[in-house]
Amino acid sequence: MSSALAGLLTGLSLIVAIGAQNAFVLRQGLARRHVGVVVAICAVSDALLILAGVGGVGAVVRDHPTLLTVLRWVGAAYLLGYGVLSLLRLRRPQGLDAAQTRAGSLGSAVVTTLALTYLNPHVYLDTVLMLGSIANQHGDPGRWWFAAGAATGSVIWFTSLGFGARAASHVLARPVTWRVLDLVIGVVMIALAVRLLLG
Repeated sequence: MSSALAGLLTGLSLIVAIGAQNAFVLRQGLARRHVGVVVAICAVSDALLILAGVGGVGAVVRDHPTLLTVLRWVGAAYLLGYGVLSLLRLRRPQGLDAAQTRAGSLGSAVVTTLALTYLNPHVYLDTVLMLGSIANQHGDPGRWWFAAGAATGSVIWFTSLGFGARAASHVLARPVTWRVLDLVIGVVMIALAVRLLLG
């Protein structure tokens, strides 16, 4: 069980930092649109990536830097586009009703969640390579307990972020709140894109 606790704490320490995926989950939660689906995709994706790392896929990632380079450029372009769209929303202040409308369809929420998850090369470095390496230091069966703990951390975090934001959305329904949120998300996305481009 100490391996599971180590996995939980390590997983949370990596995932809690603000990033593109977290910003999107927060926005969907505040807009109260497709929160359950977005949270589920994020949590299941993290679990799959953690299991892949523990299972040895991290070595494949380490040995194929070209794959990470391609993901870096595609991910940076996607983040840049998403960030610019967020900043463009600043021109027209919106309340909760408008935010819910602009949160998009279920299909667009699914595609955006998958893109923000799998086009981010840091997810392969942090979740697959780093967590996989740390987990494998726990031996058998400890590494699988570590993986279970890290995956549980993802479930706790994304559920808290998405549904916590959903619960607070009525308090944050004013247009000025959405302007600040779009500004922060736009700046974060563009900063992450620049960081990816600069390596």
